[in-house]
Amino acid sequence: MKKNKILALCLAVLMAAGLAGCGSSAGASDVPDGDGDPTTLTVAMECAYAPYNWTQSDDANGAVQIRDSSDYAYGYDVMMAKKIAEALGQDIKIVKLDWDSLIPAVMSGDVDCVIAGQSITSERAQKVDFTEPYYYASIVTLTKKDSAYASATCVDDLANAVCTSQLGTIWYDICLPQIPGAEILPAQETAPSMLVALNSGACDIVVTDRPTAQAALVAYPDFTLLDFGGGEGDFEVSEEEINIGISLKKGNTALKDAINEVLSTMTEDDYNAMMDEAIKAQPLSNQ
Repeated sequence: MKKNKILALCLAVLMAAGLAGCGSSAGASDVPDGDGDPTTLTVAMECAYAPYNWTQSDDANGAVQIRDSSDYAYGYDVMMAKKIAEALGQDIKIVKLDWDSLIPAVMSGDVDCVIAGQSITSERAQKVDFTEPYYYASIVTLTKKDSAYASATCVDDLANAVCTSQLGTIWYDICLPQIPGAEILPAQETAPSMLVALNSGACDIVVTDRPTAQAALVAYPDFTLLDFGGGEGDFEVSEEEINIGISLKKGNTALKDAINEVLSTMTEDDYNAMMDEAIKAQPLSNQ
């Protein structure tokens, strides 16, 4: 009888421990997370797309060290990632990936999210979820000041131009084909290589977004920015294609809602002020 009581007591203790374990597991699932570490916001970006993000050798301006690297990342996206992580009470970790690897990293759970100047397109939204926009980027054209296209006032004025842009962007896939008779060169792997192509004379124009173009003007004073004003003569793009969002794994509503709550405290003026700060800090002018 005594042995039975002891056995019953042991079973009760084990059951209580099991229930406690279940309770803590359920609590952990409520923590906004995507990569299995709820204490850290792990963010992927190119670290090569100024002024959104870039790589530098030190922690100047509050740059964050890149995972598995002695280098640091900074820019608008890092500033935004730090703001979100602070609001969520998490540490911040930056993961440097090439453009085509960003969404797969979210889908696989290697990172919590991507903050990398991504347009919220329907094609991407089939693979990942997006937050509300954290920036609104208009489409512009860059050419050299002495170019035959420097006085262009609409897309039709760019007719027959030799052009390129960055791989996997709406600039290359959606905008360049709208130029009458355009000679479209192969897409460039990164935004910097796109700018080098223009500077070297390999092409007449590149199409990009305004922040990238504004940063480029600092580094390349021979460039001029063409803004067609968003009217009838401009590139035809949808709102989803110029709204920039943060991508997360499908179904991760806890993290999506948490990030949206942080973004809801900011205005478009706040975004523009932060972008202006990033443009001033970006290293392109030192190249």
